[in-house]
Amino acid sequence: MAILVTGGAGYIGSHTLVELLQAGYQAVVVDNFSNSSEESLKRVSEITGKKVEYYSGSLLDKELMERIFIENHIHAVIHFAGLKAVGESVEKPLHYYQNNIGGTLSLLETMLKFNVKSLVFSSSATVYGNPKTVPVIEESHLSTTNPYGRTKLFIEEILKDLSNADPNWSITTLRYFNPIGAHSSGEIGEDPKGIPNNLLPFITKVASGELEMLHVFGADYPTEDGTGVRDYIHVVDLAEGHVKALEKNIQHTGIHTYNLGTGNGYSVLQVIQSFEKTTGIKIPYKIEGRRPGDVPVCFADATKAEFEWGWKAGRRIDEMCKDAWNWQSKYPAGYKTNKIEEISSSPRLQNSEGLLME
Repeated sequence: MAILVTGGAGYIGSHTLVELLQAGYQAVVVDNFSNSSEESLKRVSEITGKKVEYYSGSLLDKELMERIFIENHIHAVIHFAGLKAVGESVEKPLHYYQNNIGGTLSLLETMLKFNVKSLVFSSSATVYGNPKTVPVIEESHLSTTNPYGRTKLFIEEILKDLSNADPNWSITTLRYFNPIGAHSSGEIGEDPKGIPNNLLPFITKVASGELEMLHVFGADYPTEDGTGVRDYIHVVDLAEGHVKALEKNIQHTGIHTYNLGTGNGYSVLQVIQSFEKTTGIKIPYKIEGRRPGDVPVCFADATKAEFEWGWKAGRRIDEMCKDAWNWQSKYPAGYKTNKIEEISSSPRLQNSEGLLME
């Protein structure tokens, strides 16, 4: 069974590919590599011992999207592709709307044309905005505080309308919280380009000496230590959740929504302390002003996924920190290795035709 994974070379996408391939699925990836690397797909192939077929390009490229469906017998889609930086979305809202919403519309139109009506959508806890109560349940009030979150919320509404118009669609929307960590092998992990937007990659780059200190945005929130509280979930737990969602999706029609999180909230300072305790490395940090679009506290009630799928996040914060540091210390420059240059020079890559990682 072939599953199209959009954005499959990215952080969450690559870890989900590992779980999909190990579960016996065939995976086809489309990615524009604007914030990811072809090297991650090679690493996935090495971890699993299986080939990864991929196409380089944008979801907005209708010709490319149709070619993918023509050349592969796609059964379902897991949709990760999209821009994801909260701060950047505040600065460039039109760019986010065009890319995230426009790309999704192009994908859905192609799926409809080829009668593929099974979709797992990567949404976000940002659709809850500044929640009035925590933990957040799927029925909580939806209200975003930034353009990135609005793109996720608008796409959710589009998917509801699509399901209402055609009950033959099987759609699972996953609202997940803050993925961190890396594969236990240390071969794949989060590899942000430039200065990291997310907490743990920033911490690991400070630990490695690449960055001088961590900037903590806001220490005057109404929390125990004044810093923002989030539900941090191990990326492999999250990846396993996507496979469970896909299996459930195949069994039903309609649209269903689930939180994926641990149900525990950790402050920024608590994550720093956990990393220091796990690795023995001191992290210097500086308190800055609040970052636009951030909320004080957000963590999940993920019992619905546990009840309906039997899925539950099992990895603790110390394991998340350990695996993140294992990846960072093993590959300080992320996927920037000589192997990337060798891959990029391959004639097979230059024509973007149904590529297979050998």
